[in-house]
Amino acid sequence: MKAHTKETQAAITPDAAIQLLKEGNDRFVANDMVPRNLLDQVNDTAQGQYPFATVLSCIDSRVSAELIFDQGVGDIFSARVAGNIVNEDLLGSMEFACKLAGTKVVVILGHTACGAVKGACDNAKMGNLTILLHKIKHAVRAVKEPADKSQRNSKNIDFVNEVVLKNIELTIEDTRSLSPILQEMEDNGEIKIIGAMYDIKTGKVSFLD
Repeated sequence: MKAHTKETQAAITPDAAIQLLKEGNDRFVANDMVPRNLLDQVNDTAQGQYPFATVLSCIDSRVSAELIFDQGVGDIFSARVAGNIVNEDLLGSMEFACKLAGTKVVVILGHTACGAVKGACDNAKMGNLTILLHKIKHAVRAVKEPADKSQRNSKNIDFVNEVVLKNIELTIEDTRSLSPILQEMEDNGEIKIIGAMYDIKTGKVSFLD
Protein backbone atom coordinates (compact mmCIF):
# COMPACT_ATOMS: atom_id res chain seq x y z
CA MET A 1 0.00 0.00 0.00
CA LYS A 2 1.34 3.41 -0.99
CA ALA A 3 1.52 6.41 1.33
CA HIS A 4 -1.05 9.15 0.91
CA THR A 5 -0.36 11.95 -1.55
CA LYS A 6 -1.62 15.51 -1.58
CA GLU A 7 -4.31 14.42 -4.04
CA THR A 8 -5.53 11.40 -2.06
CA GLN A 9 -5.52 13.41 1.17
CA ALA A 10 -7.57 16.21 -0.43
CA ALA A 11 -10.17 13.69 -1.62
CA ILE A 12 -10.84 12.40 1.91
CA THR A 13 -13.76 13.97 3.77
CA PRO A 14 -13.99 13.99 7.58
CA ASP A 15 -16.56 11.18 7.46
CA ALA A 16 -14.38 9.18 5.07
CA ALA A 17 -11.41 9.65 7.40
CA ILE A 18 -13.42 8.22 10.29
CA GLN A 19 -14.46 5.29 8.11
CA LEU A 20 -10.83 4.58 7.20
CA LEU A 21 -9.98 4.39 10.90
CA LYS A 22 -12.95 2.12 11.61
CA GLU A 23 -12.00 -0.21 8.79
CA GLY A 24 -8.40 -0.25 9.98
CA ASN A 25 -9.45 -1.22 13.50
CA ASP A 26 -11.69 -3.94 12.13
CA ARG A 27 -8.68 -5.38 10.29
CA PHE A 28 -6.58 -5.16 13.47
CA VAL A 29 -9.17 -7.01 15.53
CA ALA A 30 -9.48 -9.66 12.81
CA ASN A 31 -5.67 -9.97 12.59
CA ASP A 32 -5.97 -9.23 8.88
CA MET A 33 -3.79 -6.14 8.53
CA VAL A 34 -2.98 -4.71 5.12
CA PRO A 35 0.50 -5.78 3.89
CA ARG A 36 2.80 -2.78 3.68
CA ASN A 37 6.36 -2.15 2.63
CA LEU A 38 7.19 0.40 5.30
CA LEU A 39 10.53 1.26 3.75
CA ASP A 40 8.74 2.08 0.50
CA GLN A 41 6.45 4.36 2.50
CA VAL A 42 9.50 5.99 4.04
CA ASN A 43 10.67 6.77 0.53
CA ASP A 44 7.18 7.91 -0.51
CA THR A 45 7.04 10.43 2.33
CA ALA A 46 10.64 11.66 2.23
CA GLN A 47 9.64 14.86 0.43
CA GLY A 48 6.38 15.49 2.27
CA GLN A 49 3.60 14.03 4.39
CA TYR A 50 -0.15 13.99 3.78
CA PRO A 51 -1.81 12.24 6.74
CA PHE A 52 -5.59 12.08 6.92
CA ALA A 53 -6.15 11.90 10.69
CA THR A 54 -4.83 13.20 14.00
CA VAL A 55 -5.13 10.94 17.04
CA LEU A 56 -4.57 12.17 20.59
CA SER A 57 -4.13 9.10 22.77
CA CYS A 58 -2.62 7.97 26.05
CA ILE A 59 1.04 6.97 26.28
CA ASP A 60 -0.04 3.46 27.32
CA SER A 61 2.20 0.95 25.57
CA ARG A 62 -0.82 -1.11 24.51
CA VAL A 63 -2.48 1.76 22.64
CA SER A 64 -0.35 2.54 19.60
CA ALA A 65 -2.63 4.43 17.20
CA GLU A 66 -0.77 3.30 14.06
CA LEU A 67 -1.15 -0.35 15.07
CA ILE A 68 -4.73 -0.43 16.34
CA PHE A 69 -5.98 1.50 13.30
CA ASP A 70 -3.75 -0.49 10.91
CA GLN A 71 -2.08 2.56 9.38
CA GLY A 72 1.36 3.01 7.85
CA VAL A 73 4.08 5.61 7.60
CA GLY A 74 2.66 9.05 6.84
CA ASP A 75 -1.00 8.14 7.45
CA ILE A 76 -1.75 9.73 10.83
CA PHE A 77 -0.39 12.24 13.28
CA SER A 78 -0.10 10.54 16.67
CA ALA A 79 0.00 12.79 19.75
CA ARG A 80 0.41 10.99 23.06
CA VAL A 81 0.24 12.01 26.70
CA ALA A 82 -0.84 10.15 29.82
CA GLY A 83 -4.60 10.43 30.17
CA ASN A 84 -5.04 11.94 26.65
CA ILE A 85 -5.54 15.44 28.05
CA VAL A 86 -4.88 18.69 26.17
CA ASN A 87 -2.63 21.62 26.94
CA GLU A 88 -1.24 24.48 24.85
CA ASP A 89 1.49 22.32 23.32
CA LEU A 90 -0.89 19.57 22.26
CA LEU A 91 -3.46 22.04 20.96
CA GLY A 92 -0.76 23.77 18.94
CA SER A 93 0.32 20.41 17.56
CA MET A 94 -3.24 19.55 16.55
CA GLU A 95 -3.72 22.98 14.98
CA PHE A 96 -0.61 22.38 12.89
CA ALA A 97 -1.84 18.91 11.93
CA CYS A 98 -5.24 20.13 10.77
CA LYS A 99 -4.76 23.70 9.55
CA LEU A 100 -1.34 23.38 7.94
CA ALA A 101 -0.90 19.67 7.23
CA GLY A 102 -4.48 18.92 6.18
CA THR A 103 -5.81 16.14 8.42
CA LYS A 104 -9.58 15.71 8.34
CA VAL A 105 -10.41 14.35 11.78
CA VAL A 106 -9.19 14.73 15.35
CA VAL A 107 -9.77 11.64 17.47
CA ILE A 108 -9.52 11.90 21.25
CA LEU A 109 -8.74 8.27 22.12
CA GLY A 110 -9.09 6.97 25.66
CA HIS A 111 -8.79 3.36 26.75
CA THR A 112 -10.17 1.03 29.36
CA ALA A 113 -8.35 0.64 32.67
CA CYS A 114 -6.31 3.80 32.05
CA GLY A 115 -3.49 4.12 34.58
CA ALA A 116 -3.56 7.91 34.55
CA VAL A 117 -7.29 7.91 35.27
CA LYS A 118 -6.74 5.38 38.05
CA GLY A 119 -4.15 7.72 39.54
CA ALA A 120 -6.58 10.63 39.41
CA CYS A 121 -9.29 8.50 41.04
CA ASP A 122 -6.87 7.61 43.84
CA ASN A 123 -5.58 11.18 44.21
CA ALA A 124 -2.03 9.97 43.52
CA LYS A 125 0.82 12.44 43.93
CA MET A 126 4.32 12.17 42.47
CA GLY A 127 6.39 15.00 41.05
CA ASN A 128 5.10 16.47 37.81
CA LEU A 129 2.58 13.65 37.52
CA THR A 130 0.58 15.43 40.23
CA ILE A 131 0.02 18.37 37.88
CA LEU A 132 -1.03 16.13 35.01
CA LEU A 133 -3.47 14.12 37.11
CA HIS A 134 -5.05 17.34 38.33
CA LYS A 135 -6.26 17.89 34.76
CA ILE A 136 -8.17 14.59 34.92
CA LYS A 137 -9.78 15.15 38.32
CA HIS A 138 -12.56 17.30 36.88
CA ALA A 139 -13.66 14.14 35.03
CA VAL A 140 -13.57 12.19 38.31
CA ARG A 141 -15.78 14.81 39.96
CA ALA A 142 -18.16 14.87 37.01
CA VAL A 143 -18.98 11.16 37.39
CA LYS A 144 -21.51 11.17 40.20
CA GLU A 145 -22.07 7.46 40.71
CA PRO A 146 -21.25 5.62 42.82
CA ALA A 147 -21.71 8.21 45.55
CA ASP A 148 -20.09 5.92 48.12
CA LYS A 149 -16.53 7.23 48.48
CA SER A 150 -15.21 3.73 49.15
CA GLN A 151 -16.23 2.79 45.59
CA ARG A 152 -14.71 5.83 43.87
CA ASN A 153 -11.19 4.51 43.37
CA SER A 154 -9.05 2.46 41.00
CA LYS A 155 -10.27 -0.84 42.44
CA ASN A 156 -13.69 -0.18 40.92
CA ILE A 157 -12.92 -0.71 37.21
CA ASP A 158 -16.45 0.24 36.16
CA PHE A 159 -16.02 3.61 37.84
CA VAL A 160 -12.58 4.02 36.26
CA ASN A 161 -13.98 3.36 32.78
CA GLU A 162 -16.84 5.82 33.33
CA VAL A 163 -14.25 8.44 34.25
CA VAL A 164 -12.29 7.55 31.10
CA LEU A 165 -15.41 8.22 29.01
CA LYS A 166 -16.09 11.50 30.81
CA ASN A 167 -12.46 12.51 30.38
CA ILE A 168 -12.74 11.96 26.62
CA GLU A 169 -15.89 14.10 26.55
CA LEU A 170 -14.30 16.90 28.54
CA THR A 171 -11.12 16.80 26.46
CA ILE A 172 -13.22 17.27 23.33
CA GLU A 173 -14.93 20.24 24.99
CA ASP A 174 -11.54 21.67 25.97
CA THR A 175 -10.22 21.21 22.45
CA ARG A 176 -13.11 23.17 20.99
CA SER A 177 -13.16 25.90 23.61
CA LEU A 178 -9.39 26.43 23.84
CA SER A 179 -8.67 26.26 20.11
CA PRO A 180 -10.69 28.75 18.04
CA ILE A 181 -8.79 27.47 15.00
CA LEU A 182 -10.01 23.89 15.40
CA GLN A 183 -13.49 25.04 16.40
CA GLU A 184 -13.77 27.17 13.27
CA MET A 185 -12.53 24.34 11.06
CA GLU A 186 -15.14 22.02 12.55
CA ASP A 187 -17.88 24.62 12.16
CA ASN A 188 -16.88 24.97 8.50
CA GLY A 189 -17.03 21.21 7.94
CA GLU A 190 -13.30 20.95 7.25
CA ILE A 191 -12.69 18.56 10.15
CA LYS A 192 -14.54 16.58 12.78
CA ILE A 193 -13.50 16.30 16.42
CA ILE A 194 -14.65 13.00 17.88
CA GLY A 195 -14.04 10.65 20.78
CA ALA A 196 -13.22 6.97 20.84
CA MET A 197 -12.54 4.28 23.44
CA TYR A 198 -10.07 1.43 23.03
CA ASP A 199 -10.70 -1.84 24.86
CA ILE A 200 -7.36 -3.25 26.01
CA LYS A 201 -8.87 -6.75 26.30
CA THR A 202 -10.29 -7.03 22.76
CA GLY A 203 -8.39 -4.49 20.66
CA LYS A 204 -11.71 -2.94 19.59
CA VAL A 205 -12.17 0.81 19.24
CA SER A 206 -15.67 2.13 19.91
CA PHE A 207 -16.36 5.54 18.40
CA LEU A 208 -18.47 7.80 20.57
CA ASP A 209 -21.42 9.83 19.34
